[in-house]
Formats: sequence, structure tokens, C-alpha cells
Amino acid sequence: MNFLRLLPVFISFLLLSAHFFRAGETFLALLPIVLFIPLIFKNIWVPWLIQLALLLGAVEWFFTLASIAQIRMEFGMPWLRMALILGALALFTALSGLVFKSKALKQRYSINSVP
Repeated sequence: MNFLRLLPVFISFLLLSAHFFRAGETFLALLPIVLFIPLIFKNIWVPWLIQLALLLGAVEWFFTLASIAQIRMEFGMPWLRMALILGALALFTALSGLVFKSKALKQRYSINSVP
């Protein structure tokens, strides 16, 4: 059942990996996939690491949005739909870290046991 709770995290990392792969950044494409590994450990540092990675991923989506929007505006091309899609993607990626607020994941990663 925890797999379903972590599904937004998996989707966010897969989309980030595809984004980097399309850009030709092989190392950066592998990094989100490697971040699946810590999820098997039941340590308190796991949610912190994953949430940090998701926030950095959201920042990457916003930088991509700004870069593409600027280029499209300079050439007089439509950019609003692209901006909405990438903005929604950035928001989804950032909010995916909230899955660790669920009771089951708090128990799994011993989040409540820290004073």
C-alpha cells in the first residue's frame, strides 16, 4: 500500500529523468532513478532527501519554463500553454513531497519518534 502512497514521487522522478535524458544529460537522467533506492530504507533521513530532491526538481522545471518561454516570446511563438503545463508539472513535483505527511509513511520512516 505504501507503493501507492509513493506513486507521486515515482512519477515525479520518472518525469525528471525523461526531461534530463531528452536534454542529453545522461548522468542527471540517472540521478532521479537512483533516488528510488533510499525509499527501501526505513530511516528518518529518507523523507528529507527525497523532499529536497523533489524541490530541486521543481526548481529545474521552473528554470526550464522560464528558458523556453523567453525563447518563444522572442520569436513571437505561443508560450502560454507550455508555461501552464510546465508550471503544473513543477507544482506537482514540489507537492509530491507531501506524501510523507501521511500516517503510514510517518510510521515507516519513524518521523514521529523524533522529539
